[in-house]
Amino acid sequence: MKPPQFLYKYETLTTQSLLNLKRGIIHFGSPLNFNDPYDCALTPNIETPSDADIESIRNNYLTRENLPKQAQIEFETFSTIKLREIFVRKAQEVLETAIQDFLKTKGIACFSESNDDLLMWSHYGGHYKGFCLEFATTSEPFQKVHKVRYLPTLPRLNIASILLDKDFHVVRELFCTKSQAWSYEKEWRAIHHVAETQFGYKPEALTGIYFGPDIDRQSLEIVCLILAGQNATVRLWRGSRSTTEFRVLFENFTYTSYLEAKRNGLRD
Repeated sequence: MKPPQFLYKYETLTTQSLLNLKRGIIHFGSPLNFNDPYDCALTPNIETPSDADIESIRNNYLTRENLPKQAQIEFETFSTIKLREIFVRKAQEVLETAIQDFLKTKGIACFSESNDDLLMWSHYGGHYKGFCLEFATTSEPFQKVHKVRYLPTLPRLNIASILLDKDFHVVRELFCTKSQAWSYEKEWRAIHHVAETQFGYKPEALTGIYFGPDIDRQSLEIVCLILAGQNATVRLWRGSRSTTEFRVLFENFTYTSYLEAKRNGLRD
C-alpha cells in the first residue's frame, strides 16, 4: 500500500531527540521495548487446514529438489489426517522461530498519518511540550513503510502462508498488527533488519516541524537553531489549543533568533 504524502513522528523533548534531529537520524528501536504488551508479542491462532490446504502443501513438498527419500515416502503414503497433524505442529514451530528471530534482531520505527491527534501529543509528544516531525514519503526509509492494521481479535493464520512463504510476509504482517484500541494512532512502520540502527535520512526528507502548544520558548529556540544549521527550508508550525474544539491548531511562522532580532532593532 502506498503511504500518504507525509508521515509524522512525535517526539518528547529530550537530549536524545535533539541529538537525533541535529544528526538527521531516525532510530529503529527493538520491538521488545514497545509499550503495548500485545504489540509485537502476538500469539496468533493457526487455522485448522482444510483437506485442500493439506494437498497443496503435500504437492509443494513433493516437487522440491533434494527431498529425502524417506520424507517422499511419508508424503506419498501418510493420510490427510496424519499430515494435518504434522503440518500444524511444523507450522507452529516455524512461526515461533520466525517471531523470536524478528524480536531479537529487527528494528522498527513508528510514524503516524496525523500530526494533530490529542492522544498522540499526550502519549508521544511530551504531553504537548514536545514536537512532531513531518517527513516526505518520497525518500528512504518511507518508501518501504507498512500500514498497521487494527483488529478486534488476535489474527488467525493460514498454515500454507507459514510453511510455503519463504519471505515470511506473514510474520511481517504480524508485527504490523495491533488492537483496535490503538487505531487512533493511524500508524505506519518502517522495519530495519538490524535492531537499534541509527538511520540517517536526507535533509530534504524533513519538510516540517510542529511544536506542541505547551512547549517553552527556550526549547523552541533550541530546535529552531538546530534546524537553521541543518535545513533552513523546513517549515515551522506553532501549536495552540483551540478555544472552540478539542484539537490542536497550527500556524506557520518564521523563526528569527534573538541576536538577529536585536541587530534588526526588534528586541531591546
